[in-house]
Amino acid sequence: MGASIVEDGVSFAVFSRHGTRVLVSVFDADGETEVASLPLPGRDGDIHYGLLQGVGTGLRYGLRVEGPWQPELGHRFDPAKLLVDPYATMIDRPFRWDPELARHGAQTSALVPRCIVQPHPAALPALGETQARPGPPSLIYELGVRSFSMRHPAVPKALRGTLAALREPSIIAHLRDLGVSHVELMPVAAWMDERHLPPLGLANAWGYNPVNFFALDPRLAPTGPAELAALCTAYAEAGIGVTLDVVLNHTAESDESGATISLRGLDNAVYYRHAADDPGRLVNDTGCGHTLALDRAPVVRLAMDALRYWLRLGVAGFRFDLATVMGRTDQGFTPDAPLFGSILQDPELSRAILIAEPWDIGPGGYRAGAFPAPFAEWNGRFRDDVRRFWRGDAGVAGAFATRLAGSSDLFAGAHRRPRSSINFVAAHDGFTLRDLVSHERKHNETNGEQNRDGDNDNHSWNCGSEGPTRDPAIEQARHRDIRALLATLFLARGVPMLTAGDEFGRTQNGNNNAYAQDNPTSWLDWERADRGLVDYTAALAALRRRHPLLSAGTFLTGHGNPPDATWLKPDGSAIADHEWPGLDAFCLVLNGSDESLLIAVNRSGEAADMTLPAGRWTRLFASDDGPKGLLSARSVALWQRG
Repeated sequence: MGASIVEDGVSFAVFSRHGTRVLVSVFDADGETEVASLPLPGRDGDIHYGLLQGVGTGLRYGLRVEGPWQPELGHRFDPAKLLVDPYATMIDRPFRWDPELARHGAQTSALVPRCIVQPHPAALPALGETQARPGPPSLIYELGVRSFSMRHPAVPKALRGTLAALREPSIIAHLRDLGVSHVELMPVAAWMDERHLPPLGLANAWGYNPVNFFALDPRLAPTGPAELAALCTAYAEAGIGVTLDVVLNHTAESDESGATISLRGLDNAVYYRHAADDPGRLVNDTGCGHTLALDRAPVVRLAMDALRYWLRLGVAGFRFDLATVMGRTDQGFTPDAPLFGSILQDPELSRAILIAEPWDIGPGGYRAGAFPAPFAEWNGRFRDDVRRFWRGDAGVAGAFATRLAGSSDLFAGAHRRPRSSINFVAAHDGFTLRDLVSHERKHNETNGEQNRDGDNDNHSWNCGSEGPTRDPAIEQARHRDIRALLATLFLARGVPMLTAGDEFGRTQNGNNNAYAQDNPTSWLDWERADRGLVDYTAALAALRRRHPLLSAGTFLTGHGNPPDATWLKPDGSAIADHEWPGLDAFCLVLNGSDESLLIAVNRSGEAADMTLPAGRWTRLFASDDGPKGLLSARSVALWQRG
């Protein structure tokens, strides 16, 4: 599919079931002048194909498709629209929103990037020859390429905001010091701003609005796919895997009033799901105007081919945005959906890292625990229950304990393991870790939507004053709570995920939806990094590595001799079932084959007297140092027996 270099030139293959004719628009070497529009002469079923002789690598082109204009039936063909080949692996310029992209009959040649023919990855010596991929994730580090590097003092200005910036020695050293096993790159595929942003002077900062699933955004990778391959190679040499956050649920073409720049112009009725009783109405399970129909063979093939392509460049796996969409059919969500089946039978993809964001906004969209093995899942319940516990909500100690123990309620029933739970307290969307303890409510006014956007239910608190403060007592309280939250993350069973900058106290000034802030609001301020907090976070990661019992791959049962887990009150007595709702402090004793550990948690404002079980115990760690025999207020501590 797409454009392939062959002996005599470039072969084109394009899917369109309802289109009557597909044309290849050929541009000059600069991509400025359209020199020909050539119909593909062959058709085999739904595949239009042809050979353009005498051309090769570097050819700049686009597509046009003729067919019916029948929006009421889901058909929106418009040959005036230049289309990006969904299989193009490189484009020559970023996408830019313009109202003409959405106007029927408007010529858009001047507005749409040109595709650039590239060799297949397997034919490039620099690609596909990365070091052996690291093992399973033990610490995932989520980062956006631009936000991470735009203000980094050790990155040359010319490289800031690009994949090349992430290969700088100081960046790799920081990741290794933290003990990161895998970097999770926020979307790197070419994206376009949502149409309401340019009039506000804003731009999409996150990339969750793709047009094409193969081509890197030229702002991140000006020279194309070799830049990602080079990053994967450099990180593999450092023992770090690279995973990609991919958006296989919608595109930047948006709703019925959106642009026609790729899939809509190729075959809107096939690529996007429409209402069963109204073939002209798009189904919007994503909140982005439409939903990819990932249960249909051409769309499944597009997704599978894109994922395989990224693997060839050296990535270790994927995090799937709004992954419930991947399992949707006309009857709703099923773990047996065609795309899941295709991934799980694939000899390469089935062994890659697969992480689902287990929700969308459609009916029955929250599907935590429902994805097929070997998928892991972002555990939103871990985030919420941990936040609610430390905020002081009543009756949540039991839920918090379940998250600390690996979330067996979500995963054990399907014979999955604690590694299925990707644990996080903060992520790219929502409050940063520092803002979580500094703001009771969101402050998104700069997004231009009168503070209506973003989640209103953040389970956050401000330690006594909203936002920035000079009160040393409040600052101390916030610092204490951040340390307790980080300790919870690293001592819990499952796979911890840290968002870039939370290890040094990044802030977005209370903006919990900074998707439109491609500016210092979301760019990490490295000059103000709290180095002490960085060292603390690195020490927690090292502690977790030294004690495999913390990340054991089985759920706790309470059985065995001694039991693999015992829950105690700080005074050493057992916790009765009826006591859980009122607990502010408790302990978890873990017994393994070669060590015993005790995790103690105290969310109250007062220190708790500790009575340790029989034996010789040594305190290995405390998020807030206090006298021996006491568990400090608002703290987490770890002991080892022997």
